[in-house]
Amino acid sequence: AAEGSGSTTATTMADPRIIDLIDAREGKSFTSLEFFPPRTQEGVKNLYARMDRMKVTTKPLFTDITWGAGGSTADLSLDLALHMHQTGHVANMHLTCTNMDVSIIRDALQKCLDGGIRNIVALRGDPPEGQSEWTATDGGFTCALDLVKYI
Repeated sequence: AAEGSGSTTATTMADPRIIDLIDAREGKSFTSLEFFPPRTQEGVKNLYARMDRMKVTTKPLFTDITWGAGGSTADLSLDLALHMHQTGHVANMHLTCTNMDVSIIRDALQKCLDGGIRNIVALRGDPPEGQSEWTATDGGFTCALDLVKYI
C-alpha cells in the first residue's frame, strides 16, 4: 500500500495507513474484506448494504475494492472506495496499469487524495478480456513498479 503526498488540498479526514494499523495489532489476528464492483445498479445498492452489515459483524481492519479487469470498472471502483471511506471503512483501492493512460491514473489518485484514501494496491493487472497477452497502453505504465514510482 502506498501513502499519498499529504497535500493540503485534501477535503476529508485521511484514512490511516494499513501498515500502521497492522503494526498496532502487535501480531494479533485481524479481518479484512475485499469486494469487487457489481455489474448493475441493483448490485451496487446491495453491495452498499452488505458493506454496512459486514462492517458491523466482522469489524474489518480495512476493506479492499478491486479495479476490474482491464480497467473495466475504474470509475465504479473509485466511487466504491470513496463510499467505503465515507462510511467508516479504511479503504484500500486496487489500481492497475491495464488500459490506463497516465492522465486517468493521475485523476484517480487525486480523487483518492481529496477523498481521504491513502491506501492503494498498485498492480500491473491482467490483460483485457479477450486478449491473451498484456501490453502497455500508449502513454501508460509498463509495470506495477512504474505505477508505484509514480504514486
